[in-house]
Amino acid sequence: MAPYEIKKKMYINDGARIDGKVVIITGCNRGVGKATAHELAKRGGKIYFACRNEEATLAAIDEIKDLTNNEQLYFLKLDLASFESVREFSRKFHELESRLDILINNAGVLAHFERTSDGIEMNLATSYLGHFLLTNLLLDLLKACALSRIIMLSSNIYKTASLKRDNINSEKSFPGPFKAYSNSKLCIIMFMKELSKRLEGTGITVNALCPGSVDTGSITGFNSIVNFMLNTIKLITDSTPEVGCQSTVLLAVEPSFSQVAGNYYSEFNKKDVSIKGEVNESWLWQKSVELAKLNE
Repeated sequence: MAPYEIKKKMYINDGARIDGKVVIITGCNRGVGKATAHELAKRGGKIYFACRNEEATLAAIDEIKDLTNNEQLYFLKLDLASFESVREFSRKFHELESRLDILINNAGVLAHFERTSDGIEMNLATSYLGHFLLTNLLLDLLKACALSRIIMLSSNIYKTASLKRDNINSEKSFPGPFKAYSNSKLCIIMFMKELSKRLEGTGITVNALCPGSVDTGSITGFNSIVNFMLNTIKLITDSTPEVGCQSTVLLAVEPSFSQVAGNYYSEFNKKDVSIKGEVNESWLWQKSVELAKLNE
């Protein structure tokens, strides 16, 4: 029998605690990120809410504190669309903590064409490259723990992605918001696969997942027809942030997953990932180092 139970798509091993563990969750003041923070706060984690909007995040923290009686919930500003903000977040976090047990790269965006101040297409920057830089800057603190976990949120929409070496950053043309979003989600999975190989033997596990058709808070700026279609899908699939966060919670706290790495999950099930096209994991890593200016 498995050491956890699945009931109505919910992970219910309430005995899996994370008291004393330090957690970062990006983009967690609403949607599935907020639900994840609530679940991990219930389990005793010391949680840093890595978000842009201070007012909304402090309100979410106050709400979760009231529900969980966990006072170890903190706001630390992070704008993943700005490499300067990512580096500043890392600097401040290093001043505050000497370890990091769980990093959850939850934030993402589905956006119309826009370039960041760093010259990066917005979907690529927020959903992927910001997390690429952040994760690499925090690796020393993750290695300071006996066992630590990195969890990346992707989406099954990655199957519609099409990555081109000469257009990875929309250098030639913007493929449209939904294609750009799916491309960023494929980049996350490829990042997970490559990072997992590079961290083999370090005690750090890396996995990715799809939270399902759920309100992640990442889809904004679209007309009422598009929003109606997306909301209809959520109703049909009976998915909520509380359901959508369960795979993340499972990978974050379940003892039997402490040494499981390099996998992609959807609704608690490990899924094979087929990556086709001209972009492979090692090439994407080197291009990401260049775009995110990791070595500067």
